[in-house]
Amino acid sequence: MANNAQALRCKTGIVGLDDVLHGGLITHRLYLVDGDPGSGKTTLALQFLLEGLRDGERCLYVTLSETRAELLAGARSHGWSLEGLEIAELAGDDEELNVDSQLTLYHPSEVELTETTRRVLDIVERANPDRMVFDSLSELRLLAQGSLRYRRQILALKQFFTRRKCTVLLVDDRTSEGPDMQLHSIAHGVLSLQQCAPAYGSIARQLQVVKFRGSDFRSGYHDFRIVPGGIEVYPRLASAEHGLAFERATVASGVAALDQLLGGGVDRGTCTLISGTPGTGKSTVTLQYAAAAAQRGEHAAVFAFDEVRSLLLHRAAALGIPVREGTGGGEIQIRQVDPADITPGEFAHIVRQCVERDRATVVVIDSLNGYLNAMPEAGFLTAQLHELLAYLNGQGVATFLVVAQRGLTPQNSDSPIDSSYLADTVIAMRMFEYAGSVRKAISVLKKRSGPHEESIRPIWFDSNGVHLGAPLMQLRGILTGVPVENACSDGSSRAGHAHGD
Repeated sequence: MANNAQALRCKTGIVGLDDVLHGGLITHRLYLVDGDPGSGKTTLALQFLLEGLRDGERCLYVTLSETRAELLAGARSHGWSLEGLEIAELAGDDEELNVDSQLTLYHPSEVELTETTRRVLDIVERANPDRMVFDSLSELRLLAQGSLRYRRQILALKQFFTRRKCTVLLVDDRTSEGPDMQLHSIAHGVLSLQQCAPAYGSIARQLQVVKFRGSDFRSGYHDFRIVPGGIEVYPRLASAEHGLAFERATVASGVAALDQLLGGGVDRGTCTLISGTPGTGKSTVTLQYAAAAAQRGEHAAVFAFDEVRSLLLHRAAALGIPVREGTGGGEIQIRQVDPADITPGEFAHIVRQCVERDRATVVVIDSLNGYLNAMPEAGFLTAQLHELLAYLNGQGVATFLVVAQRGLTPQNSDSPIDSSYLADTVIAMRMFEYAGSVRKAISVLKKRSGPHEESIRPIWFDSNGVHLGAPLMQLRGILTGVPVENACSDGSSRAGHAHGD
């Protein structure tokens, strides 16, 4: 049996789920795990029992649906051994499923139990488990042949297991139409598993704690994934629950002119949004910030939604930007993210690991467009992004968010979402035509944490990295993409060089 420190709570074997439940399930109670076939109910149930075995508890799996062979095969797929777990296989025979049969489950002092029910209770009496899984209730529902008998059976089971001080998971596969509200009202807690198959990409799975008597819990939907080794739950990120005392400091880019444009640089605990049309150099500027952090001995993380990792490294080498990959100080972790194969909850979990485990001080999300594609419902993007950025700010991280605008010219471009209000600093990068060629410009539209230049500077890239020229005082209309030269007092024009040299 579990020790005294674990008497009130029992771990589920799933770290993220224990976080959602604020420590795990309350012991000696009956819980319902419901979900469509394939949503991960059996995997969750086995992890719950295996955690009990690791803690020295007696565990029992009573199955009326899956066979022992199927359970063992499922366990092997995750690399688990079910040694020490008692499995009671009680597949009903044809006679028990006959419509004329009367199968009811009441208190033993009131009604004679049927053969199947007696077998279940005999096994429990003999095994005397601390944890038990009953799979599945759909079989009992069929055998009960009526909602009243079915409810009485579940109530009797609840009383029986409570007296035996056993923590029980009842598994239901939702074969009835809609959620079984009778079960919801009887159980001490209800865990609901859902899955959605998008038109393209992998299945998205979510978990919700519908009810948990006697304890607070993290409400809402939580993304989870079934991987080799079991279920991984990614609790919904609530930025208010996380915060870290840190010293406000300026984060330099390693390019003096760029830092000057930003009034000295960006600040820790702020988010910088870099927007512009494709090809203006947004990703290169953020990579420069990551490389500068690594050169200071810090750790930086780059999440590339749009660019292949190998191409990003090749581009960095061609620009002379040093990148040493790794998860420690002086290193940059470059993680290629597939928008079709990740959920927002899982992405937030990965970002948290980089910050809390690897101590990343600079985080680059490139780009918001790819993050938007990872959202099953775009209407919640702003709320998801707000929580993630608020969390990063509270951890003292300098966050860089890239937004690729649609269109090739500023007047024809727009952003996939109005995210500028979420950012503390907004940098605009533009292309403009000059002297028969296409040039690039950079400007700072806002900076909440301090002053900045209001000028527009030319920016270009070569094998020596990022370069900024002097403010483009001789041109006006740069943000339109087709600037004109300013006239001098003598009527002549001052063209100069678009590079500012």
